[in-house]
Amino acid sequence: MDKLKLGTHISQQFDAELEDIRSKVMAMGGIVEQQLDNAIRALADIDAELAQTVVTSDYKVNAMEVNIDEECTQILVRRQPAASDLRLVIAVIKTITDLERIGDEAERIGRMALDFAEKGGNSKMLAGVTHLGNRVRSMLHNALDAFARMDTEAALAVAKEDLKADKDYESVLRELMTYMMEDPRSIPYVLDIMWSARSLERIGDRAQNISEYVIYLVKGKDVRHTRFEQVESEARDPQGKNA
Repeated sequence: MDKLKLGTHISQQFDAELEDIRSKVMAMGGIVEQQLDNAIRALADIDAELAQTVVTSDYKVNAMEVNIDEECTQILVRRQPAASDLRLVIAVIKTITDLERIGDEAERIGRMALDFAEKGGNSKMLAGVTHLGNRVRSMLHNALDAFARMDTEAALAVAKEDLKADKDYESVLRELMTYMMEDPRSIPYVLDIMWSARSLERIGDRAQNISEYVIYLVKGKDVRHTRFEQVESEARDPQGKNA
């Protein structure tokens, strides 16, 4: 199992700053996880009150992104980090960007859930999207766990899971198209579910992004925009950087 162990520096304050941004990423990730969980439950349970909570809570995630980004900027300016320290700061900046966008997608699902509830949508249409939601929620949790432990094997498992999420998404679309063809009156409800499924698919992509940042952080290799087989090869390359 490949993990990165951050060393100590002459300046204990620098160590504390690096640990602080890591801790804040995990705190932000926890809020985003809860937001996503609430969005999925609001849609699955047709819970308008919970959906409204999701819609109105996104400001917390936005504020955390701004705060962490500013702290990273200050570290870059004052400390001029190199090697694994620089990769950590870069990975944090990229991760919080994806977390903020996951929060935006969760808010969008909350709005769709609210609209679905107000229209009186039928819960039988939600089975497929709920399954997709559960997979994506697990992906996000595991990606954040991989980041916390700087574990490339765990990160690789998330990247592999995204292939399944894409297939789930395609299955949901086929199922929803069938509903619309069989009963055109269902179209307004189905569209809400379709947009929710699209948001979930994007969240899966964002979770994969976070897992790729872990591989970059530990191995020093950028595996974005590459096939899964190439990601797997880079993640398991024993010659990868750990400095």
